[in-house]
Amino acid sequence: MLKRLICMMVVVSFVIGLAAVASADRLEEIKERGTLICGVKDAVVPFGFVDEKTNQIVGFDVDMCDYIAKDIGVKPELKPVTSATRIPMVSQGSIDLAIATMTHKFERDDVIDFSITYFMDGQKILVAKDGDVKSVADLAGKKVGTAKGSTSEKNIKDAQPDCTVISFEGYPQAFLALKQGKVAAVTTDSTILLGLKNSDENPDSWVIAGDFISAEPYGIGLPENESNFRDAVNLALNKMWKSGDYEKIYNKWFGKDSKYYLPLDWKMELWP
Repeated sequence: MLKRLICMMVVVSFVIGLAAVASADRLEEIKERGTLICGVKDAVVPFGFVDEKTNQIVGFDVDMCDYIAKDIGVKPELKPVTSATRIPMVSQGSIDLAIATMTHKFERDDVIDFSITYFMDGQKILVAKDGDVKSVADLAGKKVGTAKGSTSEKNIKDAQPDCTVISFEGYPQAFLALKQGKVAAVTTDSTILLGLKNSDENPDSWVIAGDFISAEPYGIGLPENESNFRDAVNLALNKMWKSGDYEKIYNKWFGKDSKYYLPLDWKMELWP
């Protein structure tokens, strides 16, 4: 009888422990920890890149992380991610969220959750100004560089089935291949291409060509089934837009006085 009672107590304790784990709230964990761990790119100008003067990661996505962390009431902590590692790092819990030029797609929703759209872009190609490639149609039979794990890999193949896609670890490596003549174009979102072009020693040698081949609404990647955390991030984004702080951050990186001018011609989804 005593043995049976002990076994029952062990089972009950185990069940209570599982329930406690299952009910753990990511937002509360972040607040108790005192930091929000953001996965950001460290080689994608101007979203996330290493400032040569300070050796710190800076950029539009970094400023977004700073704002959200402050709104939640914690300090920001940055971890570098790539297009290939950002989703696994969210799902495995090594970062709280990914603010990393990530397009919100339905198939990605099978693995992680997303915030509302915080940036809108579209995919194009970057080519040599004096070359023979003027549009996606001209890439038939040619090699095109992009980044591993990006939506650009599939989009360019859909837009030009006769091209050969070469995937690199990141966009700087793909751009280097373009400069070395190993690929005929680099393809990704137009703002990332703008960052590559205008960060080069000879920006006038390159041109962003052709029409948009896809829409690229960026979302912040979050762990699945953490509605309190997702609501907090979405609320921070809404506050940022309504207060005018989003426009200030945007103009810092994409305004007329920046190297990466892109008119702000879309509106964030606002909640009443």
